[in-house]
Amino acid sequence: MANTATLAFEIGTEEIPAFDLKRATEQLAELVPAALDAVRIPHGDVAVYTSPRRLIAVVADVAASTEALEEVFRGPAVAIAFDEAGRPTKAAEGFARGKGLSVDDLERRDENGTEYVYAVRQVPAQETAALLPSVLRGVIDDISWPKSCRWGTTSEMFSRPVRWLVALLGDEVIPVRYAGITAGRTTRGHRFLAPGPHEVASADALVDVVRGAYVVPTQAEREAVIRDGVAAIEAACGATAELPAKTLTEVINLSEYPTPMVGTFDEEFLKVPEEIIVDAMLMHQRYFPLYDADGNLTNRFVIVSNGDPAHEATIVDGNERVVAARLYDAKFFYEEDLKRPLEDYVQRLDEVVFQEALGTMRDKTARVVKLSARITAAAGIEASEMRDIARAAYLAKADLVTGAVV
Repeated sequence: MANTATLAFEIGTEEIPAFDLKRATEQLAELVPAALDAVRIPHGDVAVYTSPRRLIAVVADVAASTEALEEVFRGPAVAIAFDEAGRPTKAAEGFARGKGLSVDDLERRDENGTEYVYAVRQVPAQETAALLPSVLRGVIDDISWPKSCRWGTTSEMFSRPVRWLVALLGDEVIPVRYAGITAGRTTRGHRFLAPGPHEVASADALVDVVRGAYVVPTQAEREAVIRDGVAAIEAACGATAELPAKTLTEVINLSEYPTPMVGTFDEEFLKVPEEIIVDAMLMHQRYFPLYDADGNLTNRFVIVSNGDPAHEATIVDGNERVVAARLYDAKFFYEEDLKRPLEDYVQRLDEVVFQEALGTMRDKTARVVKLSARITAAAGIEASEMRDIARAAYLAKADLVTGAVV
């Protein structure tokens, strides 16, 4: 092996939740260099690549061995370390023992006119390949997850079950063991488009092999693919997509090979309040709504697929069916709600507890009505406006028990 080589480490998993993956990506960029530094392995830059089914760290210029080190520790003054007869005291014995030396190994050195005992310890160089199994295992253990699971017959816990490991220093396999798996040189690709297994010849080839297996291996690249695809759809449709940051982050980390596609739903559903439609798409299905030039919601939406682009028609049809089912439900409940005046729902606010010591939402509504009367009176508002404000206060919470909101 040359004096330096590239280190590539991949943790292959089942699909990791989107926001957990984002946090793990940030952690990995700190954990890997810190773990190498802790055992004094010289190295270059660390690049992190992640997708829903993998965490990859690639480290440049990893030295073949650690650097030999001389450690020097100052102990107590000689006057404290030895008695008048020159015999070592407990202070000297304890200091030497703590450094793994005998009292005879201690050196005396003068410092500003005072003699001290010193422990000088030689730490020999070690082969990097011999250290890496425990170092990389430690990296896996140190990744923090909001929730973890246990699987199989071992005691290890991770966000999702770990299914494969790749660890290569140059072209040499590093046998990292975790949860009954030993690292090798075999990775896996996109679950449907190129599942593999795929052999990796060397550390430098890992990311290229993953890319060749229909995996876009960084969050930034997947975001660029999604934004470019959405822009093309906007140009073709003459519409503008809404891309909320939270939903976009989630979509970026839900697919390994994202492909934006456009779907439609029946214009009849546009009679349902826009907020309900948008919520159904963004929060429940992670679709992006499309708006016309006047800012009005259209019956088209953007899907980000993780499937085979060759089957776009089938993928779009399936997603349209899902949206239609949700919007049928929303339309049904909304139309049922409209069969009764809003004030009828105020009585049902007794069914919703606001806070144990403060009563129900109906009790809260009564307090809001009283407060509105006091405030409008103090402000000198005309009687007709005061009645409107009181009425608004009375109805303000009524929607909480409607079918559409529930």
